Amino acid sequence: MPGNHRTLLFALCLALSACSPLYVVRAGIEEARILSRRRPITSVIEDAATPPEARRKLELVLQARDFAEHALDLSTGESYTTYSWVDSDTLLLVVSGSRRDRFEAHTWWFPIVGRVPYKGYFEFDDAHREAERLEGDGYDAYVRPSAAFSTLGWFNDPLLNTMLRYDDVSLVNTVIHELLHNTVYIPSRISFNESFANFVGERGAIAFFCGRDGEDSVRCGQARDSWADNLLFADFLSGLVGELETLYRRDDLSSAEKIELREPIFDSARARFSDEVAPALRTNAFNGFLRRPLNNATLIGTRLYYDRLPLFEAVYDQLGGDYKAALHAILEAAADRPDEPYAAVEALLTSR
Repeated sequence: MPGNHRTLLFALCLALSACSPLYVVRAGIEEARILSRRRPITSVIEDAATPPEARRKLELVLQARDFAEHALDLSTGESYTTYSWVDSDTLLLVVSGSRRDRFEAHTWWFPIVGRVPYKGYFEFDDAHREAERLEGDGYDAYVRPSAAFSTLGWFNDPLLNTMLRYDDVSLVNTVIHELLHNTVYIPSRISFNESFANFVGERGAIAFFCGRDGEDSVRCGQARDSWADNLLFADFLSGLVGELETLYRRDDLSSAEKIELREPIFDSARARFSDEVAPALRTNAFNGFLRRPLNNATLIGTRLYYDRLPLFEAVYDQLGGDYKAALHAILEAAADRPDEPYAAVEALLTSR
């Protein structure tokens, strides 16, 4: 499933009325538990009890972190210098919701990050109750698992044991992705934050492995295949969303009619993915797409990571394939126009 290795951006809601007291207490307990279990990664690597494969991947994390800090000039802080164990593969469940007759996400407000179209729950029953509440209010709902969350550099995020399940390319991708969030995070612009981080993580993994292993190496090829699949899926998703938006904009239809007419669009999208997209994919990252229900909430939650990816790639191409130059050109453009970061990136293309 797309985004299945992404981490949830999490803000502690300390003493703020936007979050219930019980939610705040549980969030604080879980964060404290994770932080209390931290061990320096270097110590875990030196520990004779650490399995060889875990040691190898921890060394890879430190190398990716060093690459992000010194080769890419990202703000790493002390993130991913420590390691922490959690007892479950699924750390929390993430709930999102959307209007059924248009792409309008239900949002929650948090400090620092602003409005976000999802909320994480450590109590799984609470997550499903929230989804049922949304559906009872007439919303589409989507519940997905998350293996970790990021505090955007407010705490020194440890690497969790759940992330060691990732293959080498996904692991390096995720480390660079999350360290980009440490570097820049525009409040209430979740789609830009996540899609830009997706570009940075994917292209970063290519630069990391192709530079270290060589252009003909297996991991370099895997990283390139992963990014190619991201772009292919982004194109498919953009077409599906565009078709639905055309339906939702029709003034001659009632809300109930729009909801009824979207089902053939969903069916057509499933067939197109199966017949055209899936055979062209080079990796198995999107194998779960057809196993998940299609509704506005799932599409909004997925699109967060694939929104206008070709726009970032166009900047990369325009700068002659200079990944670091493209990364920092986009960073600077978004910093100048945080209210309209996508427009700022588009202006890069028209101004050169």
